Amino acid sequence: MQGVFITGTSTEIGKTFIGVAIATALTKRDIKVIPRKPIESGCTRNDAELIPQDAAALKQAASYQGPLSEVCPYRFEPPVSPVRAAHLADKILTTEQLAGICMEGSEQGFLLVEGAGGFYSPLAKDGLNADLAVALQLPVLLVADDRLGALSQVLLNVEAIKMRGLPLAGVVLNQLDTDQNDHMDNSADLRERLDCPLFTMPYSKQGVATEADALIDALMLPCKPKGPHIRAVG
Repeated sequence: MQGVFITGTSTEIGKTFIGVAIATALTKRDIKVIPRKPIESGCTRNDAELIPQDAAALKQAASYQGPLSEVCPYRFEPPVSPVRAAHLADKILTTEQLAGICMEGSEQGFLLVEGAGGFYSPLAKDGLNADLAVALQLPVLLVADDRLGALSQVLLNVEAIKMRGLPLAGVVLNQLDTDQNDHMDNSADLRERLDCPLFTMPYSKQGVATEADALIDALMLPCKPKGPHIRAVG
């Protein structure tokens, strides 16, 4: 596999955290990583420049030598959806534009693309994150918050990814806090319904590198939903 598209069940669930872990692990294996987050909102301002913090973290983790503008050329300050932020800035962006940015120079290494928001979140005037993933034809890595309600969110997103004709590289359950229900086991429940690599990323930094290495080893395996729970209709 020459790359991966990282998306989530929602926003603020740790896509960049997972992307940084993957980029770091790949770089340690002497694999050149081409990081791309073509559009980012909620950027911080440093004098006249907007700093995309997620894109900057990916660039650093990948030891990417190109400028930050190659990783993330479209930056907006309001902490709203990228398509809304672009609208407020009177900027019209298309899926084709964003895909072209991601693909530029991608033949030089492993293309790691992070979307913005969830898989079905609007990303450009004419498309969603899902449309960018289709345009890039990359396997999709789905990140979810490991909490109550994750089962429905993951299965719905897996169904959407399948209906778009994209391979699912894996699912990552990201523990965003230490307050875990002792009776809950989303990983075990999802393993009964999905046939793909599935990982639980611990809240503590300990174990993250190990899980990232295992995740990379598994990225070549496409995920196929099984059973009637998430069978595509039509």
